[in-house]
Amino acid sequence: MPFQVPSIDDITQPALAERLQRQLDNKTKPLGSLGRIEVLAQRLGLILGSETPELRAPQLVVFAADHGLAARGVSAYPSDVTWQMVENFLAGGAAVSVLARQHGIGLTVVDCGVRHDFAPRAGLVISKVAPGTADALEGPAMSPSQCRVAMASGSALVKGLPGNALLLGEMGIGNTSAASMLLARLSGIDVADCTGAGTGLDADAVQRKIGILREVLARHVDAREPLDALAAFGGFEIATMVGAVLRAAVERRVVVVDGFIASAAVLVASHLQPAVLQRCVFAHRSGERGHALMLAHLKVEPLLDLGLRLGEGSGAAMAWPLLVSACAILREMASFEAAGVSRQDEAPTAAQRQA
Repeated sequence: MPFQVPSIDDITQPALAERLQRQLDNKTKPLGSLGRIEVLAQRLGLILGSETPELRAPQLVVFAADHGLAARGVSAYPSDVTWQMVENFLAGGAAVSVLARQHGIGLTVVDCGVRHDFAPRAGLVISKVAPGTADALEGPAMSPSQCRVAMASGSALVKGLPGNALLLGEMGIGNTSAASMLLARLSGIDVADCTGAGTGLDADAVQRKIGILREVLARHVDAREPLDALAAFGGFEIATMVGAVLRAAVERRVVVVDGFIASAAVLVASHLQPAVLQRCVFAHRSGERGHALMLAHLKVEPLLDLGLRLGEGSGAAMAWPLLVSACAILREMASFEAAGVSRQDEAPTAAQRQA
């Protein structure tokens, strides 16, 4: 399945931005009193190209795959947890399942490369490139061809989804290692600063993990370009997410980015097409060590900072009501004129004095 990185247009629209700001300033409130919700409202208006933006049929996609490097002990959990958690997502018992239900968000789980055969059922998409990536310490996690197949699958998936908002989630034992290496390679930050406890490693285990990741980075010293790094370090779920992000950006969907691994996919996508970031809303700053550095590298500010490090798209689902509220403020909040309310620098009208 061939895949070409699409062109992503710059959606900077000074005239629309000015109209949105004027509209926000004219709402019945002191200037700027809704703080960053006003910034969010303007961003959503720009992404959707509307002064009255409306979010429709939001879709949360959990991209799942296994990592060959997990056999090196870079995670506190065994690889079997990947497929077991996929079953939990589908049964409705995971945190992201609960949150998606609560907020009326469509939930799809994609098998991008889990080392397990799932029975077909509603809510599950089988796009398995291979049963897990290879051990990146022995060679590339995936071939260039496999990487592009995964990206093409992500793009095709988004094309078939309804709505105008994509929330990113993931599952894959070992994928914080892949994200840490992608950050280190594409940003130039030392891998020790990019690497945290993942699923719960103790301090000694984190140091061993850092040592392994240094070896992998040295093994693939020539993998400098975004897609070369992605193929070298993995994983299938991150590559599939990259394709999904690029397609969502082409379609001007709002992309709600979860934590460290989802941000790693956006990092790769933005190094391929910088205008991708114009379509993204970053849900939260993860408790995973490298995430703050990744957000700083991307020059973005997340909505929440709750110490989350679960993944799955849970942070994106928790932030979702803020996006809904920001759009509602633009569409429904009264202007000073419509409400008959005096501005700060205006004397009250006769009718207002009599009220």
